Order: sequence, then C-alpha cells, then structure tokens
Amino acid sequence: MFDGILGLIMAMAIILLSTKVLGLVTRKLGLPQVLGYILAGLLIGPALFGMAGFSLIGFSGDGVASLIKLNFLITEDGSTHTVLDIFSKIGVILIMFSAGLETNLKHLKETGLTATLIALAGVLLPLALGVLASVPFMVNHLLDGAGFVFDNVYQSIYIGVILTATSVAITVSVLKELKVINGKIATTVVSAAIIDDVVGMVILSIVNGLSGAADPAASGFEWFKAQWWGVIILIIAFFIFAIGAGVGVHYLFTWLDKKYPRAERISLFSLVVCFIYAFFAEEIFGIGDITGAYIAGIMLSTCHRTATWTEKNVDVNTFMIFGPMFFAAIGINMSFEGMTGWLILFAVIIVIVGLAGKVIGCGAVEKLRGGSWKEAGIAGFGMMARGEVALIITSKGIETGLLSQSFMVVTVLLILVSSIITPIMLKKLYKNYSPYRTTEGSVFVKQARGK
Repeated sequence: MFDGILGLIMAMAIILLSTKVLGLVTRKLGLPQVLGYILAGLLIGPALFGMAGFSLIGFSGDGVASLIKLNFLITEDGSTHTVLDIFSKIGVILIMFSAGLETNLKHLKETGLTATLIALAGVLLPLALGVLASVPFMVNHLLDGAGFVFDNVYQSIYIGVILTATSVAITVSVLKELKVINGKIATTVVSAAIIDDVVGMVILSIVNGLSGAADPAASGFEWFKAQWWGVIILIIAFFIFAIGAGVGVHYLFTWLDKKYPRAERISLFSLVVCFIYAFFAEEIFGIGDITGAYIAGIMLSTCHRTATWTEKNVDVNTFMIFGPMFFAAIGINMSFEGMTGWLILFAVIIVIVGLAGKVIGCGAVEKLRGGSWKEAGIAGFGMMARGEVALIITSKGIETGLLSQSFMVVTVLLILVSSIITPIMLKKLYKNYSPYRTTEGSVFVKQARGK
C-alpha cells in the first residue's frame, strides 16, 4: 500500500491513464469520452471491486485493501476531503470558466427568458415529483429500518430540493467535445443550469429556515446567509458585484491585449480573475464557485482575442489533467454501502422521478417556446445530470438531521445514472443537428463563427 505525496503522484498516473484508455474506448463506440472518464473512476475506485475487498485507489479507513490510499484532510467545519477532491474542484471550476469564455453573448441575451423558464421548470417539477414520491414512504415508515426517520413533511421537501440540482459540468464537457458549446440551445442549457442552482439554493434556505434546521448558533453574517431573504439579497449583490467588476476587467484586459498581444501573462491574469470570482461567489455570496467561474468567463469573453488566447491555454490543463481528475473522482467517490431492499426500491423511484422531472419539465418549456423535438431533448437531457450540488444539499440535510446518512446512497445512485445517461443522449441528439439554428429554423453559422 502506498500513500503520501508519491502515492498521490502514482494515483494521478493511474487516473490519467485509465481515463484516457476508457475515453478512447467510449469514443470508438460512438459515445462521449466523458462517459469513459466516469467509468474509469468506478473501475479503479472502491465502488465496484471494493465490494470484493480490493481497489487500485481507496481512502483511509474504508476497510478496503487498496494499492494506493488517499488520506483525508480535515477542514475547519468538520468535513473531510482528499487531495483528489481539491484537484476535482479545480477541474470543475476550469471547465465552467472555459465554457464562459466560449459563450456567445448574443445567444445569451436572446435566450435569457427561455433559460429562466427552463430553469424554473427544472426546479419546480422535480421538486414536486420528489415530494410526491417520498410521501408514501413517510406515511408508512417503510424506511425506518434503513435508518430513515420520515416524520414531517420538510424531509420530503428536502428530498425534492435534492432533485432540483443540476451538474452543468458534465453537460458542458460533452458540448465542448462535440464543438457546439457556443450554439444557441447549448447557451440556453448552460444558462438555465446556472439559474437552476441559484433558485435551488434559495429554496434550500427557505426549507432550512421553516423546518428549524438552520444552525441556531449562527450569528452575524453567517446568520444572515442562513435566512432565505438574506440569500436573495446576496444573489442580487453578487450579480451587481460581478457586472461592476466585469466592466473594470473588460477595460483592463482590452488594454493588456493591446500592450501585450498574445502574451502568456494574459492567460495567467485571466486565471486569477476566474479564481477570485469563484472564491467570492462561494465564500461571500454563497451561490456556488462554479457560477462565479462561469460569470468570470463571460466577462472575459467580451475581450475576444483575450478569450480565444486564454481558452486555448486553459483547455490544455483542463482537459489533460484537471478535467479527467474531476470526472474520475465522480466514480472513485461512489459508495454503495448500506443498501437494503426498501432503500433500493426508494432509490430507484427517486432516480426515475428525478430524471423524468428534468427531461419532461425542461424539454416541455423548450418545445412550447417553438423549439424542435431535438432541441427539447437537448434541453431536457442537458439539465438532467446531477453532481456536486446534489451531494452538497444531501450533506447539508444529513448535517441538520433532516436526513439520515443512508440517504447518501440514493443521491450517489442518482448521480451515477444521470452522469452515464446524459452524455449518451446528448451525443445522439446532436447527431445530424446544426447547433446554430434559430427558432424559425434558419441557420446562422457565419454569424456564430464571427464571420
């Protein structure tokens, strides 16, 4: 068994090699490489072979014999993370930053209302279905033996809130791989996913406040952030900050581009802006680091040469190192411990309604506004993937006592199934489809490419 710094280096070698090999295999099969990255994580981590007592990469204290053990880092709030979590966090931030750099502002303005409506449908329908699906289990207490204690409606609502989350990083990576990220429908989906998570955070704060799950010992700014009205104020404040700072960033990078055209320092300064936006968005305004990274990319996309130069440099590190680490971490961090018959039944029902809620709700909005069936499918399946946000909400529910630890298995299964289905369906839907198509069906490829 190896651990420590050299163990991490060997773990990185295994992750990068396995993701590349599985990525090539899935691409040969006509599937997105992202799917191969996730499958690689499942194979080398403790999720599958760990049940037989062995894995290539494992975690300290997991009871599995692993070639390499990743030790946990303890943070101040009591949560535990590994170095792999740090790499994957950088990966998802860079993926979203890159997506922002490639965003077509014209499409963003045109799709603002549609994206908002898709986001609302992607929140409200899964929320309602999640509540309805969990109520029968609450009434009959079928899951008490599995560690669940369903004795008030807020727990059912919390389950619905988990289903509102969207992992845009998986969708963005597939869209980039297909080279359609700056298409109109792709821009709509990415924008909707960002709005989706913001609305989900507001609902989460409201549920915590009404159920009494908010930390009673919180004071000062932390107390303010725990109130639903405080969340709304902070969201508004973030976008005022982001736009105001973005104006300054635009003029600064326009000047830098003229003085040092195509200089490496411009890419470095761009990354600084990305990380600052991500930090402030998460730590100060509480709306998610990936949202901050995406907004930073949009701000810099207004400086076209800077955005193009930076995007090329960022992509090298993102999709060679940090991106594969992020997607492999989804599989490596999976765990299926504590599965019981009733829990499996409950998990299957929640996964079905969770997937259907996004596909039907978001797809219906796109279809009703005049989109084609393929565009409706792209909107629905593009919003379907779940990831780190769903885990965060689940962890918060467990921390506050509204959910038991065993419910994490349900969220893990939802993430796994949605992460596998989303890339496959997006690849199929984009086959023989022009990403640069207006509602009326006319094609504006030249405009989209800046010609």
